[in-house]
Amino acid sequence: MQNHSIKILCCFFLISFFKCGFIENKEFIIDSIDIDVKIERFDQKFDSVSNSNINNLKNKYPFLFPNKYDNDFWIKKKNDTIYKLLSTAVIEKFKDLDFVSNQIKNSFKHLKYEFPKIKIPRVITVINNVDYLNKVILADSLLFISIDTYMGKENDLYQGIPKYIRNTMSIEFLVPNIIEKFSDKLIKKSKNKNFISEMIFYGKKLYFKDIILPNHSDLLKNEYTKEQYDWINENEIFIWRYFVDKELLYVNDEKLYDRFLLPGPFSKFYLEIDKESPPRVGQWVGLQIVKSYVANNPKISLKELLSISNEEIFLKSKYKPRKIWQ
Repeated sequence: MQNHSIKILCCFFLISFFKCGFIENKEFIIDSIDIDVKIERFDQKFDSVSNSNINNLKNKYPFLFPNKYDNDFWIKKKNDTIYKLLSTAVIEKFKDLDFVSNQIKNSFKHLKYEFPKIKIPRVITVINNVDYLNKVILADSLLFISIDTYMGKENDLYQGIPKYIRNTMSIEFLVPNIIEKFSDKLIKKSKNKNFISEMIFYGKKLYFKDIILPNHSDLLKNEYTKEQYDWINENEIFIWRYFVDKELLYVNDEKLYDRFLLPGPFSKFYLEIDKESPPRVGQWVGLQIVKSYVANNPKISLKELLSISNEEIFLKSKYKPRKIWQ
């Protein structure tokens, strides 16, 4: 009996050893990937634009200067009161972005490891009138960052913006926002629009962040506060029972998007607990289903996972909520 126990311990040790060795080797390979990332501060360059140098800037960034506008238009824009207010605030907040440049570079290395053929874009910061619906735009070989949307949730210029949106307008959310844009490009929507398929679609996007951003916290990747994250973990079985009991899994209803998948102040169960709940609980449950599938298929790569149908992932995930709701 004692020898049997020793064998089990040895096997466990060997499995743990090889698993740790794989992780270390993977990180070594990722770290050795040669990528040059430079954040181009177009916002600062535009702030110093004048009649004498505007053509030089237009030649370097033609995609930011539509032909239908003449030079006078851009000079007026630069001198516009609101634009100057935003520009001043950005300069005070972000004299440089070296501290986030390395994070972006590291995330691009992880992307390149998982998807070797992926294009690494030019990274360009702009001021875009606090367009929080377009904080990051990925256009093939160009990545635009609306830097005026990352100055911190308490910034006076954000007054009037809903709190649940302001909570994500800090620089620590930038890299997860960038990686989400890549997930938009790489994860295809299913033709099946029922609720469970949509949950798993968003679950894939969140799992994508987990793999590409292993050193970022779950709070940042899910855009939850600590209280929201604790609530959703403690109530996982309640959420799942609600979806099952209400027979929502195979329903095709756009109202479910608003209630459980899209950003908002909270999810909408139409119960007293609504205001205690975090938004997007359907996305989070989708992530747990994807994680359950991966646990049953540990050798699957991220690229392979994204090619598997949402329906197959659900059926083979053997998903069960982890905690008993009390």
